[in-house]
Amino acid sequence: MENADLLTNRRDFLGKMMLGATALGLPVLSSLPLQAATAAATTATNSEDPDAWMNRIKGKHRMIIDVPRPHEIMPFAWARVFLLTNEATGVPEKDCGVVVVLRHDAIPYAMKDDLWAKYKFGEVFKADDPLTKTPATRNPFWQPKPGDFKVPGVGNVAIGINELQESGVMFCVCNVALTVYSAVVAQQMGTEAEEVKKDWMAGILPGVQVVPSGVWAIGRAQEKNCSYCFAG
Repeated sequence: MENADLLTNRRDFLGKMMLGATALGLPVLSSLPLQAATAAATTATNSEDPDAWMNRIKGKHRMIIDVPRPHEIMPFAWARVFLLTNEATGVPEKDCGVVVVLRHDAIPYAMKDDLWAKYKFGEVFKADDPLTKTPATRNPFWQPKPGDFKVPGVGNVAIGINELQESGVMFCVCNVALTVYSAVVAQQMGTEAEEVKKDWMAGILPGVQVVPSGVWAIGRAQEKNCSYCFAG
């Protein structure tokens, strides 16, 4: 009975992922076996073991930021706000630990500019460039130019992924979403799912860890005393 329940849960989970793909305007991936998708999504090719990576969370004050979809500058602003307001209350960066989980529709933020252009991530994931207000053809949060991001009453804010990494913020990306969405995009393009997934994995940004799933990462981080913040 337990095995049957587990299979049902897996099918239900991946079915919801497919509904998400349909909402993006992509065809349902009927050709991808559900059990095969689940199995493929449990193994990442990053060099570091995900649990070992989680053990690197530091500091007394810890936060996990859950990013399931593009939401203007919010997924990256909250990490900086957490650091700045702790500093304002006497807590230096070295005593803070922040983990940003890029999952579901937010996975393209974990990838390099050339993949955004090649796979039209801005259109597929409905991710606009904050500067042009049109579907992004680059990763707007990777190595932004000085002054790209301004907040009324605050001014320029350093919320690029690389800038946040320099402040100790850790980033990870969901391998389940990478597996499912790369297969959906491959079907739309008429190419092999394995090739698209391989391309995406090769284009993961430096310092971004692929984890078994975004919800896995959220659970592990909370086990390590990270408070939860929903990025929208």
